[in-house]
Amino acid sequence: MYIHPLNRWKDDAELGAFIQKNAFATLVTQIDNRPWATHLPFVLDENKDGNTVLSGHIAKANPQWRNLSENMEVLVIFQGPHAYISSSWYNHENVPTWNYMAVHVYGKIRFIEGEELLDHLKKLVNSYEDGRPNRISVETMSENYVAKQLKALVGFEIVITEVHGSKKLSQNRDDVNHQNIVKNLQESNFHQDRELAEEMRKERSYSSKT
Repeated sequence: MYIHPLNRWKDDAELGAFIQKNAFATLVTQIDNRPWATHLPFVLDENKDGNTVLSGHIAKANPQWRNLSENMEVLVIFQGPHAYISSSWYNHENVPTWNYMAVHVYGKIRFIEGEELLDHLKKLVNSYEDGRPNRISVETMSENYVAKQLKALVGFEIVITEVHGSKKLSQNRDDVNHQNIVKNLQESNFHQDRELAEEMRKERSYSSKT
């Protein structure tokens, strides 16, 4: 993706935290020379060789997996909060724009099955059940039921080769206009607007009361 130099995001710890927070992402490959995308939850992890990886699974009914092969390069897109920025929020004439946070991950596919696939499912379920009432886990499900579900899935691990992050948070604006954008987003009825306002506030490091 195109990334303006001001918006390039390189902090590995921040990028990792962003991926984990926004782990429902888009797997992009090609089928018959056409782009194909599937929306999937991923687990950011480290494999037995010490490589940073994304693990996921896809339904066997989805034709995308049939066009995957070992070591094929794929793209996974993670998107965070985003919001329309009205030009009425500036103290000077300007065009409207859009602020957003996004990460593109490139990597090489490796298929996983058996215990590796089961381990992936355990980690995935545990991560999303954390903090929920009446928490369930793969371990509490019957072996026969789990085995039947596994047969309907194709598991894979993506060894990460490149990470490209774009954090467009009005970095090019002076404090007066930046704060006014934050104020308008904070007053919005849309949750993502308020979430983006908090990210902008943290990036510029001033009080939310400003």
